[in-house]
Amino acid sequence: MILTPLLKLIGDESRLSLLAVLEKGTRTVSELVSLTNLSQSLVSHHLRDLKDGGLVASEKDGRWVHYSLTHKGKRVMSALGQI
Repeated sequence: MILTPLLKLIGDESRLSLLAVLEKGTRTVSELVSLTNLSQSLVSHHLRDLKDGGLVASEKDGRWVHYSLTHKGKRVMSALGQI
């Protein structure tokens, strides 16, 4: 496994903040905007990157999309907590 793409993903402070919030549970974009004080467009952009990297999953529920950590995302956050 090549670590460079993963380290690039988690090396961004905004993406790391989103992962930390999602570590506590599933959230919508509007909740993530409120909890991180990032703009909606920035949150959406970072979530797309995190999904592409396999760290975050999404599930549509009516008009809402709920985001959560994948198994890989949980392992990454667990490993970071050990540092």
